[in-house]
Amino acid sequence: MELPNSTVQNVTDNQSNVLKPKMLSEDIESMLNDRLADEYTAHYFYRTAANWCAGVNYKKAAAFFAAEAAAELEHAEKLQKYLVDWNNTPILPPIKFSGKFDSLIDIVNKAYAIEYKLGDDYMSNASDVFSKHLMTFNFLQEFVDVQNESIAEYSDLLNAAQLIDVSNKLDLIHYEERYF
Repeated sequence: MELPNSTVQNVTDNQSNVLKPKMLSEDIESMLNDRLADEYTAHYFYRTAANWCAGVNYKKAAAFFAAEAAAELEHAEKLQKYLVDWNNTPILPPIKFSGKFDSLIDIVNKAYAIEYKLGDDYMSNASDVFSKHLMTFNFLQEFVDVQNESIAEYSDLLNAAQLIDVSNKLDLIHYEERYF
């Protein structure tokens, strides 16, 4: 059985019987590295949010954001594995995050913005690669689904925050107890 030309590159000259594996195109590699940077940024954000919450005694919120940080790290690891499996080297980005929060609601607002942007980026990327590389499209669908769930989760937190006086500490304690 002969392999189709679209799945392998030309045989190298110096080792005429060894095929050179395909790699992702530069634009797909760059796009995945951009999402890798976003996932690490989200990881740092949630890890810092967990630390802030623990420091002001929002114990449930601290545990919630620690779990979010771990999930973002898992996403980064999946992206790296996909790149490596396609013979590309992931680029680990430097992360710049100030780690300043004003309140629990400030964290929820910022988290929603991060998750919504990631959702938009993954949807856009999936659309872009649909006709270029169907395997990457299929891979990205998992991330689109995850982002859809995250956006809904943070929408619920924002909707619940609409029900309280966010300047009232007792309301915030109840909010944290009930929703985290």
